[in-house]
Amino acid sequence: MEDRLILEISEWVAEAGLAGASETELVDGFCRRLVEYGVPLTRVVALIDTLHPVLEARTFHWHRMKNETTASEYARSVARENEDKWLKSPFHYLMESGGKSLRCRFIDGDCPSDRFPVMGELRDEGITDYLAVSTMFGKPITIGMMDSLVSSWSTDGPDGFDETHITIMERSLPFLALAIRDVSVGRIAETLVETYLGRDAGRRVLGGYIERGVTERMSAVLWFSDLQGFTRITDTVDPEQVIPLLNDYADAIVSSIHDHQGQVMKFMGDGIMAIFSGAGDGELCNRSLDAAEEARRRVAALNKRRKAEGLPWTRFYLGLNVGEVFYGNIGSEDRLDFTVIGPAVNEVARIAAMCRSLDQDVLLSSAFAGSAETCAARLVSVGRYALRGVGRPQELFTLDPEAVAGGTGACALQR
Repeated sequence: MEDRLILEISEWVAEAGLAGASETELVDGFCRRLVEYGVPLTRVVALIDTLHPVLEARTFHWHRMKNETTASEYARSVARENEDKWLKSPFHYLMESGGKSLRCRFIDGDCPSDRFPVMGELRDEGITDYLAVSTMFGKPITIGMMDSLVSSWSTDGPDGFDETHITIMERSLPFLALAIRDVSVGRIAETLVETYLGRDAGRRVLGGYIERGVTERMSAVLWFSDLQGFTRITDTVDPEQVIPLLNDYADAIVSSIHDHQGQVMKFMGDGIMAIFSGAGDGELCNRSLDAAEEARRRVAALNKRRKAEGLPWTRFYLGLNVGEVFYGNIGSEDRLDFTVIGPAVNEVARIAAMCRSLDQDVLLSSAFAGSAETCAARLVSVGRYALRGVGRPQELFTLDPEAVAGGTGACALQR
């Protein structure tokens, strides 16, 4: 009987995993089938670490009286704040001791609540029997700290679990753990490529757009910004302050770009190169100018905070250009970069560099000014200049400070 039930559960998990079921669907279906087979489950919690710049782990909760399984994501900062609670948990005990399981029958007086405070809470809620299990992954399939699925299985049944229930759960769990790991790896891959390559580029890479030399020709708005006086700052502050400074300003600027559907392509020291694509040049110009205005507001708020905290602060220079670029995979056979190239890319870097000598925070190319028709009234010429490495001089523009001050966005009054 046990073998038949375990086989049926494992077959369901395999089919659901191959069909692309989510972690919550897998946990929910697994628990419901155990209940159908007579296991008196009341409450289930499963946790798996992840590989993410901000998140530490994902936890899944199932309760008999609820109609769905819920997922919670734990940020690294939250995990640090709750470190003491984690250190006193059965999950941490299993992971540190290398143990496979921990069972406590509360109805028999086995409730080490002094060592594991959560057990006292469960007992007070009416739980009679508790099983915690650590399902380890082998080293070849371990990613970062994601080396196991830890889970707890509780019942409020008057007799607790019997040995048949324990056997069914422990022998079925490896199938669930493997399926959840597979889904988690897919999520990790998506997160990593979008974090390091950008949202659109990451999706394209995961979609199979990885052949070297395959590029797409398209029109885009190019953004190139860097921080004013960054070299001076790095020469005068403690080295430990440099990375937090870069992160603060990157948060303000990158979030502004993303909020207006732009994509960051590269970080180059204190410099950021981004593109706006996928629409007509006029709309892309509007988006990028609105992103610039939002970045200005966020950087102003950031500077107010950093000044109050006695930290070094600065502003940013920005160049904007519009033109055709090649977008795709460029590099060697074993090291590719998903990026943009073309004369417009070189020009925008040169335009941004002119901000210092022209004492302007924002400079726009003549091509950009010609495409931003709805914003024309808010642009003013700063003259015609030769750009280093660019064949012909061109007229450069900036935002009229009086017009910008009177609106809520770079092109708000023209729309």
